[in-house]
Amino acid sequence: MPRPADLRFRATTAFQRRIVNPVLRRLPLQTLLETTGRVSGLPRPTPVGGRRVGDAFWLVSEFGGRSQYVRNIAADPRVRVRIRGRWHTGTARLLPDDDPVARLRTLPRLNSAAVRSLGTNLLTVRVDLDR
Repeated sequence: MPRPADLRFRATTAFQRRIVNPVLRRLPLQTLLETTGRVSGLPRPTPVGGRRVGDAFWLVSEFGGRSQYVRNIAADPRVRVRIRGRWHTGTARLLPDDDPVARLRTLPRLNSAAVRSLGTNLLTVRVDLDR
């Protein structure tokens, strides 16, 4: 029998992949993280919530290493981030030693609440933006 965390992961990712993400990707001011697909090599834009602080963009993945974009980052850390309609290139870093719950307190409230309530394996991601 599947564990509750597995059921939550499967239900949440299916809902996001089929309904939420296609809609959010079309919104011009939605923040997007674009990774390169580790198998296809194609650009993979994912709506995310986070915040730019100086030359870094911070976010927290709700499913850690199970998230497709985190797996893509592990294979190729070069990414693009669309912030307020403008694209920025950068290098993503997975930060397993960072406290993701504390990090969420510094990020946008609505997204942080959703990540905390739905997430099962939080992981902080920092994108060092190119100048």
